[in-house]
Amino acid sequence: MIDQVEMMKTIEKLRGDAVVVPVFRANIAWSRVTNNVKRDIPVGGAMGKGSSFALGLALAQPNTKVILFDGDGSLLMNLGSLVTVANKAPKNLYHFVMDNGVYATTGGQDVPGVGLTEYADMAKAAGYAHTYGFDDLEDFVTRADEVLNQDGPVFVAAKVVPDIRLPEERAAGRQRRTPEAVRDLLEEFATVR
Repeated sequence: MIDQVEMMKTIEKLRGDAVVVPVFRANIAWSRVTNNVKRDIPVGGAMGKGSSFALGLALAQPNTKVILFDGDGSLLMNLGSLVTVANKAPKNLYHFVMDNGVYATTGGQDVPGVGLTEYADMAKAAGYAHTYGFDDLEDFVTRADEVLNQDGPVFVAAKVVPDIRLPEERAAGRQRRTPEAVRDLLEEFATVR
């Protein structure tokens, strides 16, 4: 299994000016490594909708790479998005699924099909241009440049160590909120044109 923070450090090094969309627990990990918070759009409170949000962003900004950090539980709540993404075929979308086998945001309950479901196979069958499965950090690091420098949509299922949200974290509040992040990104896109 992969430590998602370590995996994300590799992605951050290769990111360039990509917009990163981390959902739920991936947002916690990503916030530890990001060097360009103005190009990060954390999506929380809409479980299952990260893939749809990232697709819309990729279609609206076709010259900007969009990296989505989705969760396995989140993806399961919107599996139809795999077919929609494949059908729209954005060349700039890189969809990472953090397969930890649990709903880490709500306390660690097993997701349906834990240990049986192969998300990369599902994405391939849906029609993603390239799909990968990783359970070893060294293997990912070796291939990360290839993964992030080919036309998408690209799908990566990463077997990661669960980072379960504790009750104390829930009581402490949230990370950066989506509306603030969207506002910042819209301002940045307005200055780029």
